[in-house]
Amino acid sequence: MGGLRCVDGSYLTVTPVACTDSLGTPYEVTLELRRDGTPYGSVGERCGWLLARLACGVDQARRGMGAARRWADPDDRFPGDEPDGELFSFRYRSRSSLVGGGELRCQLRTIPLWVPRRGGGGEWRLIRRAYVEAWGATGVGLRAVLTSGELSAFVRGLVEEAERCLAGRDLVRNPIEGAGTGESR
Repeated sequence: MGGLRCVDGSYLTVTPVACTDSLGTPYEVTLELRRDGTPYGSVGERCGWLLARLACGVDQARRGMGAARRWADPDDRFPGDEPDGELFSFRYRSRSSLVGGGELRCQLRTIPLWVPRRGGGGEWRLIRRAYVEAWGATGVGLRAVLTSGELSAFVRGLVEEAERCLAGRDLVRNPIEGAGTGESR
């Protein structure tokens, strides 16, 4: 179970729950959301593989791979080339494909920060943060602001728990060889 302290002081708990096939075999996960222990929504049907790929991407970005190397501070490094892109957006979907019942999304934002100097003056510095926002079925929203290190720990924890509830299945390994990796076999 992963959790985030939100800017309003509430606590958002995110728990992977196994999706099962007609024989009861777990094959993917959905995320259950709770706000301060109260049910808040269910989102992201079959989102485990995407979370596993994001965890790898954030870890690579923190090591300075790809476009992330432009940022000196590892906490400002996120995957992707867009400075203010979306990392994920999970919604609740019913069998009839109607949307409702919750949303969990993560968007990057670049923020100017004034850094004062001793003796006066200072300079502007750009930082990047991940804004994780959750919306419950009632339309009430929550927001947590994370560094890439905090996002990495949060997503990595979700992936580890998802793999446990899927009886140890490795979510990064896609059943279609090379799909989503840029590699072909």
